[in-house]
Amino acid sequence: MPELGGGSVAERARRFAEEFDHFRTAIVCEPRGNDVLVGALLVPPLDAACAAGVIFFNNVGLLGMCGHGTIGLAATLAHLGRIGEGTHRIETVVGEVTATIHGDGTISVENVPSYRKVKAVVVDVPGLGKVTGDVAWAGNWFFLVADHGEELALARTERLTDVAWRIRMAVNAQGFPEIDHVELFGPAACGGDSRNFVLCPGKAYDRSPCGTGTSAKLACLAADGKLKAGQRWTQESILGSKFTGHFEWHDEAKGIIRPTICGTAYVCAEATLILDERDPFCWGVSATA
Repeated sequence: MPELGGGSVAERARRFAEEFDHFRTAIVCEPRGNDVLVGALLVPPLDAACAAGVIFFNNVGLLGMCGHGTIGLAATLAHLGRIGEGTHRIETVVGEVTATIHGDGTISVENVPSYRKVKAVVVDVPGLGKVTGDVAWAGNWFFLVADHGEELALARTERLTDVAWRIRMAVNAQGFPEIDHVELFGPAACGGDSRNFVLCPGKAYDRSPCGTGTSAKLACLAADGKLKAGQRWTQESILGSKFTGHFEWHDEAKGIIRPTICGTAYVCAEATLILDERDPFCWGVSATA
């Protein structure tokens, strides 16, 4: 990968986006990748006490933080023999997080401070009518909707993608242009507390329960007094996979929490990507090109 120089992870991420974005598209876009992938570029941490610095990216750009990506990152670093059981600090674009590898193979991630910015925002969505949701920050910006009238089932992902995308476009146009994730909630189907469908910035849905999305949900539950500090919440994905989350107060007076999510990840392949500039699609097929 290209040399990104010194500075914070956020500064190096800006350099990566401005000068070397073609590496991002080469890695996660077709023909080597696809729209659902999240990449994690390892960079030297600014603080030598951290295990790694990381820049997360997807098919349309950089991500501030990625919860399931951090779980995968920790599992990968362990697979490479770079870390073992215990707690490890990791620098991300939006701040420092910690990943703990437990003896049973699960991995928990303490995310950046998270909070609900606005409760019960009503937007007029073309084709859907009035939709109400909460705006929350948890390393990425979310619009969280419970009253959407949709069945959260894997067979319905095409419809759910259309609904969530319409909501995002309306939210962006009606006062919250920073929101790039839409999270639909419904009843649990596999023994959890809730099921979600999360549409990511590049219009792909999250196969996991979404780490930053679960963190945003915890922030909203905390703000409403529906979940206490230390109380467990199990979030199901559209696939039925689960994260268990809880929070501690970071600043209770301001409604800011420090969420932790716990799940699993498994290394399923090792690959060498070949970038041959004679190939007309060497740098990937990008939807933003």
